[in-house]
Amino acid sequence: MAVTLSLIVPCYNEENTLEGIVDRILQLQSDDLKLQIVIVDDCSSDKSREVAEKLSAVHPEIKLAFHTVNQGKGAALRTGFLEATGDFVGIQDADMEYDPQDYLVMLEPMLADKADVVFGSRYLLPDTRRVLYFWHTRMNRFLTFVSNMFTNLDITDMETCYKLFRREVIQKIAGKLQENRFGFEPEVTAYVAESGCRVWECAIHYHPRSYDEGKKIGWKDGLRALYCILHYGACNAPLPMQLILYFVIGGTAALADLLFFHIAMSCGMAVNCAVPTAFAGAAVLNYFLCILILFRHKARWGTAGEIAAYILTVLVMGVVDFGITKGLIACGWPAMAGKALATFCGFVGNFFLRRNFVFQLRKK
Repeated sequence: MAVTLSLIVPCYNEENTLEGIVDRILQLQSDDLKLQIVIVDDCSSDKSREVAEKLSAVHPEIKLAFHTVNQGKGAALRTGFLEATGDFVGIQDADMEYDPQDYLVMLEPMLADKADVVFGSRYLLPDTRRVLYFWHTRMNRFLTFVSNMFTNLDITDMETCYKLFRREVIQKIAGKLQENRFGFEPEVTAYVAESGCRVWECAIHYHPRSYDEGKKIGWKDGLRALYCILHYGACNAPLPMQLILYFVIGGTAALADLLFFHIAMSCGMAVNCAVPTAFAGAAVLNYFLCILILFRHKARWGTAGEIAAYILTVLVMGVVDFGITKGLIACGWPAMAGKALATFCGFVGNFFLRRNFVFQLRKK
């Protein structure tokens, strides 16, 4: 029985290669494999749209979508995923860096019902290859390594273009996706890991092009990818990674708490006012650092419920902080020493309350 493969082709200023890659994709078609090619033109400024329309007029397998404003690869893929109707959905860049024939290999674990997602890895097997950018390759490997620490997946190439999904898997994930550019790769990998679906890898061929030839990804995208690994992966990361991140974020808030307390006391504020004022300032900083870097909104509650739950934990830990500080000062401790120990207790208590109450992990 024939199955259908939908390949999403995000396109931005690829007039020189679009027709060639479509011709190579069409060679996959057989009695057992039908194709749907979804070309999403991301407001190209060259003749890519005209080329796509000409190809669509000749090949009924092609479906077109157009953006009126350039948004990026991630946005184009989101559009394409919603248009896909095939049994399996893959990604095919409009350049000639990847060989569509590799999808035949990637389909094998899918057809054998062993996998729900297959990554095409550029690094699994040694092969003859074009030698280009050392730091580009090192960055890809580094980002894959960091991503694996947060997703607990043991993959070799997170940044690969070639990702193949069962349609129901990617369309369920697509509604969560937010990244418009190349942050899509770590973002979708985090959601794949979160879903608990079966993941396989297959070796693929890769023919990189230079920046002079039209390569678009740069060092800023690498920094964004690192941020995306933290932002989308941390809420379901293994406990050791959460502890490391919380040590950085919670430690920053704890130091801010002590600094605010020192400033308040230096300005002559009474201890009864200085303790809650410093704690409140640190709590606000801690919350926004968590949302910015560590956790996603609506991790367990709706956003309003999440904030209410967080305020409750702040009130609980605020009472603990005030009680410990006042108690130690009453026992003869210096104010800063008492506040420092109270802050440490808050550092520990806040982590457990936040992890198990405010941002409780979803069970896989």
